[in-house]
Amino acid sequence: MADEFSTVLDDPENPFLRERLAGHFTGSAWLVSADGQRVLLTHHRKLDRWLQLGGHADGERDLAQVALKEAEEESGLTALVLEDGELFDIDKHWIPERTDVPGHWHYDARYVVRALGSEQFAISEESLALAWRDIRDVANAAIETPDGDDSLPRMAKRWLAR
Repeated sequence: MADEFSTVLDDPENPFLRERLAGHFTGSAWLVSADGQRVLLTHHRKLDRWLQLGGHADGERDLAQVALKEAEEESGLTALVLEDGELFDIDKHWIPERTDVPGHWHYDARYVVRALGSEQFAISEESLALAWRDIRDVANAAIETPDGDDSLPRMAKRWLAR
């Protein structure tokens, strides 16, 4: 998959803009609690699935900063820190067609973000719900709803193996 990301990166049409409908980059946060035992997930309003927080780059080339910004905006949490700035996971996933936007690919770069302050979140307009989930439960695909993303258990297992 890394080769595919590299190919997109080399494309003359800017892959950091959502207008590139052949596919574009997004940045996501594996947002963990201060003790590293739980992850904050969103029940995404448009996709109706449980996912990690994240969003479009909208021209920003530093996807770690995109992940941090999206985590702050979508959770309402303050005192979030980018854990080490290293890429934690990558994923390519299909976004289905919506009224005025054709279906397209997201090339998602994921980074660890840690909540050091209060864990009292605020649900943004992009979410139906937010919930702290035990990472061990996510790794075992034992999250409460069956509509979670397949990459969540993969990331949880990666986190637990650190």
